[in-house]
Amino acid sequence: MTPSTAAARTTAPSSTRRWLALAVLMFPVLLISVDNTVLSFAVPALSKALAPTSDQLLWMIDVYPLVLAGLLVPMGSLGDRIGRRRILLIGSAGFGVVSALAAFSPSAEWLIAARALLGLFGSMLMPATLSLIRSIFTDQDERRRAIAIWAAGFAGGAALGPILGGWLLEHFAWGSVFLLAVPMLLPILVGGPFLIPEFKDPRPGPVDPLSIALAILALAPLVFGIKLAAKGADPVVAAAAVAVGLVSGWLFVRRQLRWPIPMLDVRLFRNPTFSGALAVNLLSVFSMVGFIYFLTQHLQLVAGLSPMQAGVLMIPGLALSIVSGLSAARLVRRVAVSTLMVSGLGLNAVAYALVLVVAQADSVLPLMGAFAVLGAGVGLSETLSNDLALSAVPPAKAGAASAISETAYESGTVLGTAVLGGLLNAAYTRNLRVPEGIGGADAAAAAQTLGGAHDVAAHLPADQAAALLASAAHAFDSGVAVTASIGMATAVVAAVVIHRALRRQPVAVAPAAHD
Repeated sequence: MTPSTAAARTTAPSSTRRWLALAVLMFPVLLISVDNTVLSFAVPALSKALAPTSDQLLWMIDVYPLVLAGLLVPMGSLGDRIGRRRILLIGSAGFGVVSALAAFSPSAEWLIAARALLGLFGSMLMPATLSLIRSIFTDQDERRRAIAIWAAGFAGGAALGPILGGWLLEHFAWGSVFLLAVPMLLPILVGGPFLIPEFKDPRPGPVDPLSIALAILALAPLVFGIKLAAKGADPVVAAAAVAVGLVSGWLFVRRQLRWPIPMLDVRLFRNPTFSGALAVNLLSVFSMVGFIYFLTQHLQLVAGLSPMQAGVLMIPGLALSIVSGLSAARLVRRVAVSTLMVSGLGLNAVAYALVLVVAQADSVLPLMGAFAVLGAGVGLSETLSNDLALSAVPPAKAGAASAISETAYESGTVLGTAVLGGLLNAAYTRNLRVPEGIGGADAAAAAQTLGGAHDVAAHLPADQAAALLASAAHAFDSGVAVTASIGMATAVVAAVVIHRALRRQPVAVAPAAHD
């Protein structure tokens, strides 16, 4: 018996405590999911209150997952060193405090800074929850069910976010959506120390500041360059940023291969099952986030629905994601994992194909149908991808493996907003035709974002306002064809690649290690 196994056995919780611990762990999972969905619904209110530029609006949304993704691997490694429960509690406390500060942001710059700090503390939460599940549930079937519940928590939070956020936005200021974090973190802060056992790597490697820096530099400049390229601006700067990210990533991999005890065992990526699982994770979230970025604005600013109405309409699609994720844990006993994951990505492609056909101002219900198809696809693939990634490593390295899986998830979040959101905004600006008589600051504000056009229209005569809003709606939907085509093509290519990577894997997950 290895020392790591012995350490795990001495703290192994009873069956009742295992499931109570999972219940407590769901609160930070729900929080992260609610936080992402709520902010998407708050975009129109943020545009009106803080008057951000289009760049600032995108940074408000994706600076959080950008910082979070850059720090997930270092924080996962730190959790293996100091204790996964400990880092979870530190992150929960910090996240609650900064959420309160974000709620009262006086400017766009302040909110962007607060979101960056939320990314810092959020990076302590997600690897810890998934790695603790890996350590608490040593039985394969139990673990698969627990991870299915964990994945459903993301979809559940996304479903809860529109309802809570929509109600808050209709009755209170936009900052109220951030205050949701405070009550949602109380269960983990109160019950966590008693219900969740502590796990750590008994033989952690040394702290490597250079690897931490390279991990951050590998992602942040890469996403920044993609954002610039998507807008068609500053091609030299965009290329330079992408180059910095790629070079930093190469240096990071090289250092991990040569370091005696690496922060991240990059040799895991030689396993096609592990790499395929991460690709599914990233690309599924890429599809979901890009879709939600478009859909929330379309429902509120083009179709004219209230935040609450928009949230209610999204519930069936998000609920289907939960059902699909829970069903995946049972289907995998009879269907090959490659078949299930390719099916999920195929549903993503079908959803974007439907958007190409029905994305018009009067097509709310067909869009909801497309979103439901997407939810089923994402739910089907997410549960299995996380289970595959965790099962590929020994329990002592669960924090690092969870961090990699979460990095893929958050990278998909960043890229979904940066690529699809950036292209959508660029198409909107390019295709907007400002009516005659509107010039100067008003024309510039209307061209920045769809929310900006609505703010300008509120102060114009009725005829000019109607003309501006009609042009803005047409310009916004013109970008949907571009983003939907990219989303569909990405899903198709990913399905082909994943099929080739996993075609020799007849079952979803290798048997769990038993001692």
